[in-house]
Amino acid sequence: MRHVLKRAGLGMAAAATWAGLVAALAGCTGDGGLDLGIGGKGGSSGDTIRVVPEDGAKGVAPDDPLEVRVPSGRLERVTVRKVEDAQPAEVAGAVSEDGLRWRPAAGTRLALAAKYSVDAVALDGHGRRSARHTTFTTAVPEHRFIGYFKPENRSTVGTGMIVSFGFSRPIENRAAVERAIRVTARPPVEVVGHWFGKERLDFRPRELWKPGTQVTVDLRLRDVEAAPGVYGIQHKTVGFTVGRSQVSLVDAEKHTMEVRRDGRLLATLPITAGAPKTTTYNGKMVVTELFDVTRMNGATVGFKKKDGKGEYDIKDVPHAMRLTESGTFLHGNYWAPASAFGSANVSHGCVGLRDVKGGSAAAPAGWFFDRTLIGDVVEVVNSRDRKVAPDNGLGGWNMDWRRWKAGSALR
Repeated sequence: MRHVLKRAGLGMAAAATWAGLVAALAGCTGDGGLDLGIGGKGGSSGDTIRVVPEDGAKGVAPDDPLEVRVPSGRLERVTVRKVEDAQPAEVAGAVSEDGLRWRPAAGTRLALAAKYSVDAVALDGHGRRSARHTTFTTAVPEHRFIGYFKPENRSTVGTGMIVSFGFSRPIENRAAVERAIRVTARPPVEVVGHWFGKERLDFRPRELWKPGTQVTVDLRLRDVEAAPGVYGIQHKTVGFTVGRSQVSLVDAEKHTMEVRRDGRLLATLPITAGAPKTTTYNGKMVVTELFDVTRMNGATVGFKKKDGKGEYDIKDVPHAMRLTESGTFLHGNYWAPASAFGSANVSHGCVGLRDVKGGSAAAPAGWFFDRTLIGDVVEVVNSRDRKVAPDNGLGGWNMDWRRWKAGSALR
């Protein structure tokens, strides 16, 4: 799903190779570099934007307080949405006249057994932008369970999209739950489930989806007993469409990214990947979130100074595309020296593309962002790191078909 508005794309003539721009491009830096962490996760004291409920909160009651606020400056935009549901919906609300607070419309009640995302962008008194992204889930009735799933109903996704369920309670009877979820495709293709522990079940075909495939997900979890005395409540059908194929190959040694659309090379972009001590994962990764601007704080993922603060804390990272759950992004960079992109790996593990402060559709990062779908594949090769784990984001394409099928409870 998209938490932000996408920028208008450039014409196809702009897809020419960016090799001539190498000398003018820059990447992530060791002292201000990016990678892991997004949205001030964890609500550190340095957060400009405060969100209630806190990030990752569970069991929120429908009438609990919901608020976004800043101590000064003003909120530029706030979007609160019910996500990973058959009927995603935006929560109505408004920013106060002084610009310091957002609250939902009078009488608003959140849905039970739902997941919500909060995306906010604020400006301080000097016009500097900061962003925050959080999520929380509301209470699930006692002795019931629910599956939160990706992708969104009726969405158009890239060919690497994996149908992923996260359950609100541990699943003991995995065969019964897997049997109650049916994923089918038109044109037909075998789709198999794979369990990662007791709370996650992913589905994918043997190979990447073919462009134009229509995928239907039938959930028949109502009254299915997942654990002793714990029953499902969902009975619905959702679906999505597979769009064009776009697979991008990042070569960490060559410092380039080849972008291919339906097998045809669109562009070769200069990049910077992880520095020798903070290398980038190898392997196939799938874009799972897109943000036109977001905050990245190293303290949220262990990159801390002696005082406990993050090695970096950049509040307005442009054109950020999440690749792993642990925090690997492909993102725009406006703060690093021009010598990095195309020539050196200096980030904290992310793949960086040159950008400008505030983001530009004409920059390499903006160009790529405007042509990216949730579900697109980004593969990294020749990095001095291990292959990304299959359960880190939608990394299941790094597992061969035999092992994937062995993870089904129905085999």
